[in-house]
Amino acid sequence: MGRISALFERLREEGRPGLIAYITAGDPTPERTAGLVSALERGGADLIELGVPFSDPIADGPVIQRGAARALKAGTNVVKVLEIAAAIRKQSEIPILLFTYMNPILRYGLEALARDAVARGVDGCLLTDLSVEEAGRYVDVMRAAGLDTVFLGAPTSTEERLKLVAKYSTGFIYLVSRTGVTGERNALSESVGPLVEAMRRITELPIAVGFGISTAEQARSVGAVADGVVVGSAFVRTLEEYGASADLEQRLEEHARELSSGLKKRAMPVRTA
Repeated sequence: MGRISALFERLREEGRPGLIAYITAGDPTPERTAGLVSALERGGADLIELGVPFSDPIADGPVIQRGAARALKAGTNVVKVLEIAAAIRKQSEIPILLFTYMNPILRYGLEALARDAVARGVDGCLLTDLSVEEAGRYVDVMRAAGLDTVFLGAPTSTEERLKLVAKYSTGFIYLVSRTGVTGERNALSESVGPLVEAMRRITELPIAVGFGISTAEQARSVGAVADGVVVGSAFVRTLEEYGASADLEQRLEEHARELSSGLKKRAMPVRTA
C-alpha cells in the first residue's frame, strides 16, 4: 500500500476527512518550498499537491497563475520540483502528488518522470489537461513505476466518463466542485453533494473535492460528504501576500490550522459501489 492509500485508510479509521493542500513549487523560491510544506503539515495538512509551474495553466485562476509566474521567474522547472520533493521526503512522510500539465511532462519524458519521481519520494501524479479517454499509456507507465494516477471528475461529466475516471484513478479521485478554473469563491456549488453521490455509486476509491474552497466553513461543508478537501488558491494567496515576509511559514501554518479545524470526526460514508 502506497502513502496515499495508507493515508486514506488511516483517515477512515479516524473517522475524519483529510486536508489536501496545494502550493506551487518554487513560490516564492525553490529553496523555501520544503519549509512551507512542513508548515502546512504542522497546521494539519494530510497530503500535499506540489504544483509544477507552467506558463499556460489553463485550469487555474489568476491567483495560481501568478504563483506559477513567480515560481518560473525564480528558476523553477521539473528538475527543481523533483529536487524539492526529495528535500520534503528527507523530513516528512506526507504523501506528495505532483499537480501539473501535459507539456512539462512530455518535455521531460514520461518514463524519465516516472523513474525520477519515484526515486525522489513522489507518490503520484495528476495531469489536469490529460483526457482520461487518452490516458492509457500514461497510466501504464505510472503504475509500472508504482505511482498513483489521480484523475478529475466534474459536474459536467457523464456517467460514462465518471466510470473511466474511476477505472484509471488510483489513490483517490479528485472531483471539481464547479465548472471553470481554480479560485476562491464566496459560496460552494450546489452540485457538490450530487456529484459525490454519483461517484460513490461507481467506485470505492476515496473522493476528494476541490476548486473554490477557501474558508473553514466551506471545508467543513465539503468534509461532511467527501473523504478529502482540497485547498489551493487560498494558500497560494497567502504566499503572494507574505512571500517576502520572514513569518511566511508561521502564517501558512496558521492558515492550514484554521482550515483543518473544521474537519472534525464524523460518520464516514458507506461505500455503495
